[in-house]
Amino acid sequence: MSTPLRVRYAPSPTGHLHIGGARTALFDYLLARKNGGQFVVRFEDTDQTRHVESGVQNQLDGLSWLGLNWDESVDIGGPYAPYRQMERLGLYQPFIDQLLNEGNAYHCYCTEQELEREREEQEARGETPQYSERCRHLTAEQKAEFEAEGRKPSIRFHVPKDKIIAFKDKVREEVEFETNGIGDFIIVRPDGIPTYNFAVVLDDHLMKISLVIRGEEHLTNTPRQIMLYEALGLPVPDFAHLSLILNPDRKKMSKRDESIIQFVQQYSELGYLPEAVVNFIALLGWSPGGEVEMFTLDELVEQFDLDRVSKSPAVFDMDKLNWMNNHYIKQAPLDRIAGLAIPHLQKAGLISAELSEDQQRWATELVGLYQEQLRYAAEIVDLAELFFREKLAFDDEAAALLAEEHVPAVVQSFLKQVEGADSLAPENVQKLLKAVQAETGYKGKQLFMSIRVALTGQMHGRDLNMTIHLLGREKVQERLRALL
Repeated sequence: MSTPLRVRYAPSPTGHLHIGGARTALFDYLLARKNGGQFVVRFEDTDQTRHVESGVQNQLDGLSWLGLNWDESVDIGGPYAPYRQMERLGLYQPFIDQLLNEGNAYHCYCTEQELEREREEQEARGETPQYSERCRHLTAEQKAEFEAEGRKPSIRFHVPKDKIIAFKDKVREEVEFETNGIGDFIIVRPDGIPTYNFAVVLDDHLMKISLVIRGEEHLTNTPRQIMLYEALGLPVPDFAHLSLILNPDRKKMSKRDESIIQFVQQYSELGYLPEAVVNFIALLGWSPGGEVEMFTLDELVEQFDLDRVSKSPAVFDMDKLNWMNNHYIKQAPLDRIAGLAIPHLQKAGLISAELSEDQQRWATELVGLYQEQLRYAAEIVDLAELFFREKLAFDDEAAALLAEEHVPAVVQSFLKQVEGADSLAPENVQKLLKAVQAETGYKGKQLFMSIRVALTGQMHGRDLNMTIHLLGREKVQERLRALL
């Protein structure tokens, strides 16, 4: 019987869930669910200088919002706990001892200043900077001298010479590296904390991870890690390195790139739907077999395969994401979209923080008026601002229409109808407009556009009957009288 698939998403807890990390986690999740495997979330927190205390919870919150439920992690535990590297330090010592005892690692007493000087000299000679191996063959006396000076050693891995490290990547196929270009690298810092390349190998081994999915930027780490697996006599997992995600200019995405919303939490705050974000992220580098682009999470589980993941970079297209999110918003129940949009109206100070039943109903109807248009819920503030203006402003086109001779008669007639109406329910507004048509003889654009511009300042907009209903009798009368 084959071993069940075990995959892991292993971020550094340095902040919120980035879109690139979300894609890695999604692909992990899809493969685990498709193959009856386990999806593990582990935290690589050995770089304490970058550690953010809330980082772990932020990552978990982002995954949870996307609907990517994990099988093992810091919150629910699991058979291979703990799931934070800093809580696993004691597990690494036997492997460190093994490498030292078998001559595959050694103590290095070089200071940062010495290493920096060495790098500068190599660069001056036009060489690729690489550790000179000066501590590889220290005598016991030399070590004692350094320790007497108070130097604390790091531990370096002894990289074998003239060797080709080859592996078959699940995305990139055959990959090869020459060891001569790597240089002896540090696996344990002077403070006793393992570096990423060492700790990740041990954690993946101890947690029985069978497939490592990660970004292309980790590709050059892979030969180092394979050498460690081999030196320790451990089985090497499969690797899949995902292509870069580029910005719309087809340049590498940077954290300062403002053309893209980069963190999952921001999508949540702006009122994107998680199913739309998941659908969009899945298509960053993976292509389904046919023309269909809309998939539920369950459908993605069924369809996803690493064979259809591209080696070419994926381009992040905000317009496509907004189009896709709008599609999902249009399909969603109004109450759900109102629940996302109303807090943005409250935050903008346009409606009360505490809503009565009537106010809640009005705000929900307002969101309903714009539901077809919304690309994300926060847009309601700009789209619906005409309902909250103290005074209307008219652009040249609107002002020109209002200057036409038929307008005063239409506006005066409609004001009279409103003043005498029982209510401004949408179906009643329809009757009032028909009465204006009968009284003035104006219809079509002359009737409807005149009233729309008079009440909203806009030539075009959402359903006029509903707009008038939501403006309410008081505001409608006020705006019509101001115009007259």
